[in-house]
Amino acid sequence: MTKTLGIYKCGVCGNMAEVLENGAGDLICCGQPMQLMEARTGDPATEKHVPFAEAVEGGLLVRIGQNDAHPMDKKHFIQWIEVVADGRSQRQMLRPGDEPEAFFAGLTDNNLSISEFCNLHGLWAR
Repeated sequence: MTKTLGIYKCGVCGNMAEVLENGAGDLICCGQPMQLMEARTGDPATEKHVPFAEAVEGGLLVRIGQNDAHPMDKKHFIQWIEVVADGRSQRQMLRPGDEPEAFFAGLTDNNLSISEFCNLHGLWAR
């Protein structure tokens, strides 16, 4: 059985999928079940993978690494940042060379969840 808004990853090819509605079956890729990613957490002041949110004019700025920005080079980078608030999901895709941050218009830092995916260290949330 799948989990709504769960992030699943193929252990063979690296494909990722987010589930929008629970179902009784398994997600299969490359002939085997995809694995549910469990988000890691930590203190954003000391762990550069934990999303840090800051209310700014017009919305919410999410940075990866509160005091020390996460690297964004070809071998180690943040692939995406996602905010889920009031039943809505917003995701910003990132690439090497980008800043490890995303702006989400019209949001405040109330009753929301934030997650990000590092290509080397997996899924992180606050």
